[in-house]
Amino acid sequence: MLEQSPDASRQYIDAVAAFEAYEEARKEAEQVRGGMYWHKGAAASSAKDYLVRTSTAGSEKSLGPRAPETEAIYRAFRKRKEDAQSRLAGLKESLARHKRMNRALRVGRVAPVVVDILGRLAETRLGEHFRVVGTHALYAYEAAAGVRFESEAVATRDIDLLWDVRRRMAFATALHRVDRSMLGVLRKVDASFRIRNGQKYTAVNKDGFGVDILRRMKAGDDPHPLGLSDDEDDFWVVQAPKAQALVDAPGFSAVVVATNGDMARMNTLHPMNFIGLKKWLSVREDRDPLKRRRDALQARVVEQVLEQYLPHLLKP
Repeated sequence: MLEQSPDASRQYIDAVAAFEAYEEARKEAEQVRGGMYWHKGAAASSAKDYLVRTSTAGSEKSLGPRAPETEAIYRAFRKRKEDAQSRLAGLKESLARHKRMNRALRVGRVAPVVVDILGRLAETRLGEHFRVVGTHALYAYEAAAGVRFESEAVATRDIDLLWDVRRRMAFATALHRVDRSMLGVLRKVDASFRIRNGQKYTAVNKDGFGVDILRRMKAGDDPHPLGLSDDEDDFWVVQAPKAQALVDAPGFSAVVVATNGDMARMNTLHPMNFIGLKKWLSVREDRDPLKRRRDALQARVVEQVLEQYLPHLLKP
């Protein structure tokens, strides 16, 4: 395990500040999506104009006839929208500069496809339904600590996304707004993603990088088997032991950086829960011996990071 260089650490701190400001600006811009306009009233109406609010989905809602109150609402909305768009555009330019600096100082080492997927989930607001579990979580821990784990600990060609089946209706609504399937969301990142035959919880792209989607073991009235959408060719989520405990566990979040300098927020497990999971996996007799050894290694290195660099996370 190596510490980041001072230059890389300073750049990461500055880049994260810009990224978090961009996250805030994007939320502000979402609040003023759609528009407002004055609709001419019917000839028989006493009011000449009505203020109408439009949504991005095409729906419209009347806010009342033209009056000092509705004119004030219209002016305030237009100003908020213009300010939000201006701020967002400025921060996008700032992120582009930080991307170049991240790349020049070799701040990141996450595969660009991972950051692209996380970014797409954030933009579509689907990210709140998933947690990154497994090996890729180490990138969040090392980013927060300003260190780099040895390659053996982070070597992997897939990312595991844990889905909360209890929120399936909210997820279905959110997915419907942006695409007809979860696979469709991934294909906006890389059109070569395909669901594997015989392993419907995994999508793989042309480079062999995979995305696995996991859920808790069937409980209560959970449907099973369960697809992420009505599309038969979409993901069918696999049950995973311990998944319920991981869904209920405290979360951890950090901004991770790709090798090309792009950034995204990774929501994952609290390091203590990650350690517990990996220790449990490392002694399972039905697990591949090579994976067991890596599980034990990952538990050790995250424990080391907690003790040396993130001791505040050890406190209850």
